[in-house]
Amino acid sequence: MTQQDLLFLVLILITLSTLTVIIVQWVRSRRRGGSDDRGGNWWEGPWDEDKR
Repeated sequence: MTQQDLLFLVLILITLSTLTVIIVQWVRSRRRGGSDDRGGNWWEGPWDEDKR
């Protein structure tokens, strides 16, 4: 196995991993949909609950 073959395999692995992460994130966001009744985003912490 040459260095070029290893580079090719590593690039394929990186591409597959990236696609997997993108697809998983997309499926999670579709499954959640608009039914998130908390009204906040994932970066909004519990300190936003004090306003209610």
